[in-house]
Amino acid sequence: MSSQIPMRVAVVGATGFQGGAIARLLVERHHRVRTLTRRPEGDRPPLPGASFVAGDLARPANVRRLFEGTTHAVVTMPLVYDPERIRRYARNVALSALAAGTVRLVFNANTRVPQGPNAVAAFETRRIAEEELRGSGVPLVVVRPPVYLDNLFSPWNGPALVNEGILAYPLPASTPTAWLSHRDLAEAVHAALTGEGLEGRVLDIGGARSLTGDELAAAFSRGLGRTVRYLQLPPEVFERGLAQLLGPETAAGVAGIYHHMARGADPLLLAADDGASAQALGVRAAPVEEWVTRQPWQMWSGDAEEQSPSPQG
Repeated sequence: MSSQIPMRVAVVGATGFQGGAIARLLVERHHRVRTLTRRPEGDRPPLPGASFVAGDLARPANVRRLFEGTTHAVVTMPLVYDPERIRRYARNVALSALAAGTVRLVFNANTRVPQGPNAVAAFETRRIAEEELRGSGVPLVVVRPPVYLDNLFSPWNGPALVNEGILAYPLPASTPTAWLSHRDLAEAVHAALTGEGLEGRVLDIGGARSLTGDELAAAFSRGLGRTVRYLQLPPEVFERGLAQLLGPETAAGVAGIYHHMARGADPLLLAADDGASAQALGVRAAPVEEWVTRQPWQMWSGDAEEQSPSPQG
């Protein structure tokens, strides 16, 4: 499958941060992008070159309309952690993809998923979606990212980084993590859509190597040209702050990942995979220092804390 042949891609989740990065890269590569949204026309994020279908993942007819005339698909589920809702969404996607004759569907699980079932909804709902898609018979590639660097370029991290040199995040300082940017996620997804011999694969994408909290802070120090230290944020503090933006139910779902990691039951869940995914996809994530140097950190200096926050996923 050549990456030079234009695709017509149904992108589920393109109005979010991850799906938006994927949609923008696909448009840059001259592919046609269509996405589904419940937002009214005046409230949609700018996605030049993409077209919108009004509707909801819960409505089969809306999802079928999204997939009509498309050749490929990328799916990032919304921040919903109810198992039955996610199962319904995934089933609607699978049936629509089959009806459209989708050549390949890439499922961005939004997180790594532990090997065995557990009680964390953030993991289990993504496992349910993956199982529904695979069981349908649609040609499938699954990418499982670790944690996004873009989460650190935010109103709750930026000011402390710029003004105090503190990098606070709700992961234990000792947890090895293969940090990834949204842009590198998009590159990996594009490769998963177009690469040969990938159907059926599950790829734990991420940075080239794992970084502990102190190593992450050192990379930020090099990128910013000043000393940065890592501070482990208690997951419950992170969850309370997130609840003010997203509501308690969604915040509990997102924070479940960090509560799980804080318990230390699966310390390598977010770690790099020794380059296996990068080799399979033929793409390599940029070093953390390089990502840091590209961000306009100056926007968080001075009275930046007065700006309205926007959640990163």
